[in-house]
Parts: sequence; C-alpha cells; structure tokens
Amino acid sequence: MNRIIHGDCREVLKTLPDGSVDFVLTDPPYFVRYRDRSGRSLANDRAGDIQQTLAAFADIYRVLKPDALCVSFYGWQAVDAFMQAWKAAGFTPVDHIVWRKKYASSTRFLKRTHEQAFVLAKGRPSLPGEPLPDVQPWTYTGNHGHPTEKAVETLKPVVEVFTEPGHVVLDPFAGSGSSLVTAALLRRRYIGVELERKYCVLAERRLAGVARHMARGP
Repeated sequence: MNRIIHGDCREVLKTLPDGSVDFVLTDPPYFVRYRDRSGRSLANDRAGDIQQTLAAFADIYRVLKPDALCVSFYGWQAVDAFMQAWKAAGFTPVDHIVWRKKYASSTRFLKRTHEQAFVLAKGRPSLPGEPLPDVQPWTYTGNHGHPTEKAVETLKPVVEVFTEPGHVVLDPFAGSGSSLVTAALLRRRYIGVELERKYCVLAERRLAGVARHMARGP
C-alpha cells in the first residue's frame, strides 16, 4: 500500500484484488489532443484512444469495495463515451460536481471557466453526514509539474467527505500525484498508477516530501 506504479492502468489494475480499495478519485484524459502553452501533451489523449482507455473502468469497478464511490473528472466533448464506459462497468451516476474557475481555460463560443466530475456509485454507498455543495472553488496550480495538474486544495474536500482515515484511495490516472498527496496528507492510504515515467518520478518526489512533513508532526 502507499505506492505509485509506473504502467498502463488497464494492465496494472488486473493485478489488484477484487474489493480492495475504498474510494477512487481520478482524472482520465479528455481525448481532445490537449497541448499546453509550452507544447506539452498527454498520453492517450486522442479521440481514437477513447474506447481502449475507458475500458479501464471495468477493473476500477471490480477493485472497489461494495457500496463505494468513484469520482471521475471527464471531458464534456466525450461525455457520451465516458457515460457509456461507466455504465458498462456497472457504475450508477449519482451526483455531479462543478468547480468554478476565476479564469477561462479556453474560449470558443463561450469562455470555459469550470471543470467537472461525476460521482459514480458501486452498489448503494452511505450518504455523507455533511454533503458538499455541488459547486466548489477551484485553485489553480500553474500546471508547473503536469499539463493538467489538479491542486490539493481542490481535491481535499472530496477526499475528506467520501473517505475516512486509513481508507485506501486509488487513482489509476495519477499524473503528478495530486490525489495521492491529498490522500497522504489526510492520513488515507493510496495506490496510484501512471503511464508516463516522468510523472511517476514527480509524484514519488512529492509524496516523499509529504512523508517527511508528516514525520515531523504538527
């Protein structure tokens, strides 16, 4: 436990036992051939990668414990494919989160000032005692380490409300490890899978920093 694995999540997930994780928080590619201002791109981010990449949700569902939740970011341009993959895996969409940005990430017919994720249920998870508002604030990371890096401050309320200390949080599309860092800071255990080695290295470095911080105590 508490590890990030370099590899293709479709293969790595098959090595994890059934019902071995308590919660999934993940940010798959949006399949838009994204390229940031410095020219960085993402693996498996082409429209032709949709079916094979989203097939991972079958094993994501399998490794989740019964009556548990998965929160998955998604690209609205491919929402039909995401929804089909989630439902085919066995998930039931039960809620939706929107994060309001103070800036536009891009502009076409509209200024795009939000990110979004579906809350997906396996079975019948218990309701949280104090549910989050479905519109949340967004903290910008600057994307220094990864082209689409999410802030720990953005993810923390989600992990807090849907998990407890000691729970296992899985991110099969871990990127630079923000979800894992969030889990570690909240004293949850974590498993991350990342296809690109350079981001595994970055995530390991960030997690080592968290471990040092936690060892020092308050």
